[in-house]
Amino acid sequence: MTTLRFVAGLVLFLVIVGGATSCGGPVQDVGVNNSYREYAESGGLREIIPGRYVFTRWDNVTFNSGVIVTDNGVVVLDSLLNEDVARGVRQSISEVTNQSVRVLVSSTFHEFFSGGVAAYSDALNIGHEEYQRHLIETLTEKDESLLEGRLPDQVYRGRVTLYIGGKELQILHLGRGHTRGDSVVFIPSERMVYMSELYSHREFPSLTDSYVNDWIKALDVAGDMEADIFVPGHGLITEDPRASREGMQEFKALLIELRDAVQGAIEAGMAEVEAVNEIELPRYEDWLGYERGLPGAVRRIYQELTVGLD
Repeated sequence: MTTLRFVAGLVLFLVIVGGATSCGGPVQDVGVNNSYREYAESGGLREIIPGRYVFTRWDNVTFNSGVIVTDNGVVVLDSLLNEDVARGVRQSISEVTNQSVRVLVSSTFHEFFSGGVAAYSDALNIGHEEYQRHLIETLTEKDESLLEGRLPDQVYRGRVTLYIGGKELQILHLGRGHTRGDSVVFIPSERMVYMSELYSHREFPSLTDSYVNDWIKALDVAGDMEADIFVPGHGLITEDPRASREGMQEFKALLIELRDAVQGAIEAGMAEVEAVNEIELPRYEDWLGYERGLPGAVRRIYQELTVGLD
């Protein structure tokens, strides 16, 4: 069954099977003038291709928000840490377009990526059903009063297709990965996928709520998509955006090597604490966050491969 909802002129389809056609004018966008060097040093808004941006925030590691500008509104992926940060992103958006933000896609429930939802109260907030469930589980334990402002306006299970400004945007769940409810945004006509935290470019990932085997499968699905540009949730977008496909494959190789190292430790009879102390991945030592992230990653994978994870 297909659910149809009209929101201030935006047609939203919750799609299981089906589609629609739409037409529209050119992207109205004045561009952004930061060089790649300036972007790499300080972050901020970076134009990837005309009208398609990533906002990178530095805070020991990087946190990215996707920004898709059309002539009928803006779609944002991930609100980032808090209202102040989100307002800063919105200010940057206002400097490159006069279009309003119409849709917020919330991918992971982690506060670093969803804490700023309140700054997008004027937009339709879409998240996967597992994103909502994880929010409820987490915030009910901490502060239930935070829930109302963070929950999505609309949840989906498999795919949502938006037609906005003459463009088709697919909001997809590729399976469990960094969390249970990660969403990506695929723009088929531009062969481009905003990956959120499913892809970290040369930054060691947090696996606190991850499922490494499913994550590897999700990256396989992404790699099979008809796309050339993969925008990471952590790490700088590559100077040549099309080099991001290779970057994503490198990230998948990290997850495979990490999983195999833990599996080897288990087969060697190591206890969890021994595996944490013994496993090293020299090939990735220069990745941002390696020393901080490796012990927790080993613990999580050890649990997944032994007792299993819900």
